[in-house]
Amino acid sequence: MATQCYDCFFLFDSNKFNRDPGGVAAKTHKLIEDLGGEILASRLWEERKLAFLVNGQSKGTYWISYFNMDSSKLTEFNRACKLDENILRHLVIKVDPRLVETLVNHTLGKSTGPVGATITEDIAIDEPDIVEDE
Repeated sequence: MATQCYDCFFLFDSNKFNRDPGGVAAKTHKLIEDLGGEILASRLWEERKLAFLVNGQSKGTYWISYFNMDSSKLTEFNRACKLDENILRHLVIKVDPRLVETLVNHTLGKSTGPVGATITEDIAIDEPDIVEDE
């Protein structure tokens, strides 16, 4: 099958993530790589109070990852996520190939081109002349 780019939102148990942030993220990366996936970008999104209890937890840590993976491995990936005690929930979305570069660059904090470009020209501001009375 063909390799596709996926966007995955993970909801981690905040208590476990706060005790070992690097370990929880590394375990998620290993899960993707063990199935032949390639991580393009991955980062912490935010920690927040949940609207309702999820597996008995009232707070969760959101993590976002973009990765390439063979589409035939997606079912196995979903099963592995459900079995991982650090992951409360996850959502996998197939990314349109035209958007991959822009989304990955945004996640990594890089400039995305004309849409995110900044004005580099200096703007001349006319200030009124100040005349002092003699």
